[in-house]
Amino acid sequence: MKRFFRLRQLDRGAPDRQESRMSSATWGEPRIASLYRYPVKGLSGEKLTSVNLAIGGTFPMDRAFAFENGPSGFDPAEPEWQSKIKFLCLMRNARLAALSTRYYDASGMLTVEQDGEIVALGDLASPAGRHELEDFFEHYMADERRGPIRFLAAPGHSFSDLARKVVSIINLESLADLERTTGRSLHPLRFRANLYVEGMMPWSELRLVGRRLTVGACELKVVKPTSRCAATEVNPDTAERDIDVPDALARHTGDIDCGIYAEVTRAGRIAEGDAIIIGE
Repeated sequence: MKRFFRLRQLDRGAPDRQESRMSSATWGEPRIASLYRYPVKGLSGEKLTSVNLAIGGTFPMDRAFAFENGPSGFDPAEPEWQSKIKFLCLMRNARLAALSTRYYDASGMLTVEQDGEIVALGDLASPAGRHELEDFFEHYMADERRGPIRFLAAPGHSFSDLARKVVSIINLESLADLERTTGRSLHPLRFRANLYVEGMMPWSELRLVGRRLTVGACELKVVKPTSRCAATEVNPDTAERDIDVPDALARHTGDIDCGIYAEVTRAGRIAEGDAIIIGE
């Protein structure tokens, strides 16, 4: 544990010459274990086997939609980043985790399931379809509504927790280390990442800020660590807040970072099983 704590406290800025010579003994042999997108902010993820990434973009259709919880001031004609607290989100609305959603790109349909049954569906391209979904969430979130619940979208906009367009990365070995420390099982989807990575030394990802990663045909530049909020307290299997993950991180590592954000600097396809080559 002390070794990992010291590792986390080292400078996370641009790599120096010594770091540039680091080998698999430092980083491990990282590769993509799984890929996910989350079409609707706060709602369930969708597993992918591969994805094509564009320079400066997110995963296609990742956080492309949101439901505002009362008037947010969001203008689809002039979209600007806004805090997640203006929308339905797991940080505030744990019961969203009891729903399983699926977005169908070809048809524009969104389905919502609860306990294995479809409880709502709608064509997001049509006013009637959007109204069907809004009406469902008006009732489902009745005790947590701050005002009318309305569907939001804008071409090219992502309702990400970050204003800049990034992909999020979680090191599964870091989660395994946190599990050993807490004695609790941590479902990876608590962390709602796009890339889940295996084979990397625990917590070493937090030293990648400023470095470039080659993944498949893509290149990513790591821009910052991911600070964790109360959304990670929610168990995606039970929709209960059962573990104070930020507190567990703080006790184990001295801060609440878990995961990293990266920008796409070279376009291309990435897929499950792709090796991740760490550059300078």
